[in-house]
Amino acid sequence: MLQRLIFALMLYGALAACGGPQTGALPSETLVRLADDEVKSLDPHSVSDLASLRVASDQFEGLTRYAADGSIEPGLAADWAASDDGLVWEFALRDNLVFSDGEAITAAVFAAVFARLRDPVTAAPTASLFDAIAAVDALAPDTVRVRLNYPYPAIIELLAHPAMAALPLHRIEADRDGWTSDRPLVTSGPYRLADWTLNDRVLLERNPRWHGGEAPIAEIAWRPVDDSLTAMRMFLAGGADIAGEFPSTRLEWLRARRPAETRITDYRGAYYFAFNTRQPPFDDARVRRALSLAIDRRWISEELLAIGTQPAWGIIPPGMSGLDPIAPASAAMDREARLAEARAMLADAGYGPTNPLSFDIRFNSAAEHRRISVALAAMWEPLGVEAQLFNSEATLHFSALRRADFTLARSGWIGDISAPENFLAVHRSDAGVINYSGYASAEYDSALDAALNEPDPERRAERMRAAEAILVADAPILPIYYYVSRSLVSERVSGWVDNSPNVHPSRTLLLNPAS
Repeated sequence: MLQRLIFALMLYGALAACGGPQTGALPSETLVRLADDEVKSLDPHSVSDLASLRVASDQFEGLTRYAADGSIEPGLAADWAASDDGLVWEFALRDNLVFSDGEAITAAVFAAVFARLRDPVTAAPTASLFDAIAAVDALAPDTVRVRLNYPYPAIIELLAHPAMAALPLHRIEADRDGWTSDRPLVTSGPYRLADWTLNDRVLLERNPRWHGGEAPIAEIAWRPVDDSLTAMRMFLAGGADIAGEFPSTRLEWLRARRPAETRITDYRGAYYFAFNTRQPPFDDARVRRALSLAIDRRWISEELLAIGTQPAWGIIPPGMSGLDPIAPASAAMDREARLAEARAMLADAGYGPTNPLSFDIRFNSAAEHRRISVALAAMWEPLGVEAQLFNSEATLHFSALRRADFTLARSGWIGDISAPENFLAVHRSDAGVINYSGYASAEYDSALDAALNEPDPERRAERMRAAEAILVADAPILPIYYYVSRSLVSERVSGWVDNSPNVHPSRTLLLNPAS
């Protein structure tokens, strides 16, 4: 079975040959970046996908922001201080801050942004990420106070998220549904939207009133390309400066031919599939555990992908909690022993030769997702499981996940911040639509609450691990591997620094003059 799988996947990779027409030189004053999807909205309170958030980060700045190396630095705040118990933070704003239309940015803006973020009417998909914050107040026009519900070591990084950036509430209040149609868009960051052509590009121009002065590059063009092979071909043909992904099957080819432009580094993310636990067959934990047992994660990570990813049984990436990644006892079992135990679990749940387990594996269109889905289906064949492949483009795929219109679906989580709770909170019973599996466990919620309220760093990490162990045992998701970031960066771009958040703000990049 595995031999047939290997041959099929090798053939599939061979068919994905490079090519594409030459496109000519790129504009000398425009940085062309490829996103993995179309921007969903220009309102940072309406999005949670990476493509939209990256464009938002170019346009809206918060109290803090990311530096080129992925660390956190002052943004609209010049500095800050915390109380001894870590529950109260005060931020002093820079002098004379204004939006791109000249309207003042004061402390009251941040208080109002937080109120809008938490308002149920806004229905912000990232609202639960900010549960640690109890209140945001304006102590003075230039002083913001942030009060926390519990100690939260990652608060400085959390405040760099676009959802807590300075948003033009004077425009939002005047035209709640139409403010994102402004051209240019009113922004607080280094760039502002000049034009958006659906399925073609988002074009950003310099914000003439940004506190940092003139952004280094005149224009940023974000172009949506949801297929990594197509993105790679566009880059190689000279049609883009930066491609955020390339197929794992092309790594050796790229390293041999374009080594200086091929970038791989550890990434704070976990790749997994979500079971729909709301309905049969995956409302039964025995079925979910059986399928998880049958997966050869090491083969997928080390042989099929072969790009430096680590196999995953949990969701907290290596190094994030101060502990080694979680691995259940079954991780040490040989394949035949795992299959035997999985077969017994399925039989106990009522599935077998006379009643085979059958379902769709849903994934968004990309060569890697297809290859992994093919591998999963093949690994479940010895159990008599009939898994069919069902793919759609990314927008339709994630819309289906939010509607719970799936049985098993490709998912994953890229950390908004470098904190274990950011990965665990997604699976709380009250996490909303981002909890794709519909997992609801009072035991898990309680364990996570205990971790969040623990001020001691070592005990906090141990309690985070305890919550993760409950999640792994209940198996509402099927972890496969921990991400690495893959990027293609043109030699005409400088300032790119590989980092685990995989954050590369356009304001930190430069275009080298033509030689």
